[in-house]
Amino acid sequence: MTLQAIKWSMVNRQLEILDQTLLPATTSYVQIKSVEDAWHAINKMQVRGAPAIAIVGSLSLAVEILQHPGYEDKAALRQAIEDSLNYLLTARPTAVNMKTATNDIMKMVNCMNESDDCTLVKMKDSVIDLINEMLETDVADNKAIGKLGAAEILYDVPKEKSVRILTHCNTGSLATGGYGTALGVIRALHEMGKLEHVYYTETRPCNQGARLTAYELVHEKIPATLICDDMVAAVMKTKQINAVVVGADRITANGDVANKIGTYQIAILAKYHNIPFYVAAPMTSVDLKMVDGDQIVIEERSEREMTHINDKRIAAEGVTCWNPAFDVTPADLVTAIISDIGILKPLNLWGLRNYNLELQSN
Repeated sequence: MTLQAIKWSMVNRQLEILDQTLLPATTSYVQIKSVEDAWHAINKMQVRGAPAIAIVGSLSLAVEILQHPGYEDKAALRQAIEDSLNYLLTARPTAVNMKTATNDIMKMVNCMNESDDCTLVKMKDSVIDLINEMLETDVADNKAIGKLGAAEILYDVPKEKSVRILTHCNTGSLATGGYGTALGVIRALHEMGKLEHVYYTETRPCNQGARLTAYELVHEKIPATLICDDMVAAVMKTKQINAVVVGADRITANGDVANKIGTYQIAILAKYHNIPFYVAAPMTSVDLKMVDGDQIVIEERSEREMTHINDKRIAAEGVTCWNPAFDVTPADLVTAIISDIGILKPLNLWGLRNYNLELQSN
């Protein structure tokens, strides 16, 4: 059974998240009572992973709408929703999923606000229904990614053989609405009995691999080995890795991929060792409006993440640090993108962009 990182009850108007900053030592849920609570939870990485950020941010909006004593009219509700969503977008800038959710919600809200047939009550109910649907869709999309990814990886593998996978950061139930993206592919392979072993990086400086991916893999008894970030090349050379599978926080129209820092160098090493490098992500992580990775705003985080572990300083006083949370892997290093709608090559995304532009022009 997969971990439940997000607990949501519309009946009780209650949203709780598993505090990922305390894992694996402490399993504790934090109640999100407002959009401001969600902003801080996202910013402090109590919840993280591009899909999960969008889901928790959107659900916090649902909480506020349900708890609000009353809006004067549809225009007031529309403005409150827009203000809340714009605020949530500032919590962490690199991942695109919160922006995608914002666009979807505001598109419906604007349409309902302009409709004479739509009442204030119907508008509130429709927004909450849409947000509930986002959570359900994310889980379904992840399971589709897992199934499609497993089939893609096994395509040229003899039926009697199992595979060895390498992954980076955390992309499982803790980073999504449930099941996972890259870890969802690994989970699907395991369920099929076709996974021999997983190697996963510690993922410094916040150790999402050592703390979170390890937590999920141990929980589900998936055969796996933790490695230091600087062991990737040695593992590729000696452990007969069949494929690398990672997640994504934003994928641009040309197929460039922003993901946890360290992904880029793993892609380079995979290319050198002739190992397929897959990116597993829902289409909500694809930003067709952004031409290439050079346009992505890369979040930079506190130097304390590098200089301290468990509040104990490990680096000399006075050191200078550079701590980008993400890097961008060029499209030509990506074998394919495993999405909820199918296996895509980077050029497929450019075709989707052109198709969307053509539709808009007509």
